[in-house]
Parts: sequence; structure tokens; C-alpha cells
Amino acid sequence: MEYNWSLIFNAGISLVCALILTVCVPLLKAKLGAERFAALQNRIAVCVAAAEQLFGSGEGQQKKDYVLSLLLERGLVKDIDDVTTLIESEVYRLQNS
Repeated sequence: MEYNWSLIFNAGISLVCALILTVCVPLLKAKLGAERFAALQNRIAVCVAAAEQLFGSGEGQQKKDYVLSLLLERGLVKDIDDVTTLIESEVYRLQNS
């Protein structure tokens, strides 16, 4: 019996992302307020889409750095760790839609 390890790995990554999102997103939402959080999510979605368009497939770290630099330059975020989860969530949503 042979296992398809890539499917198991992808399932594990999805589970970890879901667990992180269930903890981090509510904390961040409470910290920012619902309206500001929604605006930040929309801006992150635009930045991630722009990075995907500019860099194409692959180059994940370069695209993430680009999105973070856009958000930092415009003063939209101060703490990178808080928005990293939102960026990863948006990338996951884009890849699975």
C-alpha cells in the first residue's frame, strides 16, 4: 500500500492554517475594530492580487515581502506578525477560488 504524501502534507498545512486563523483573526479583529479590520482585509486582498499579477507563479517570499512593504509604506500596519496571517489567508483564498 502506497501513500500519497503530498495529499497528507497539504491536508496538514490546511489544518494548521485553519487553526491559526481561528485564533489570530478574532484577536486581530478585536484589536482593530470590525470596520478597520474589514478595510485592512480589502487592502491586503488588493496587494496580494497585485503581487500575483506582477510576479506570476512561484516567488512566494518575494511576493510576501512586496505585500508587506506596500502595507508598511502606507502606514496601514505596524506589526508584521499580525498581518502575516491575513496575507496567508488571502493567498490561500486566491489559490482555491
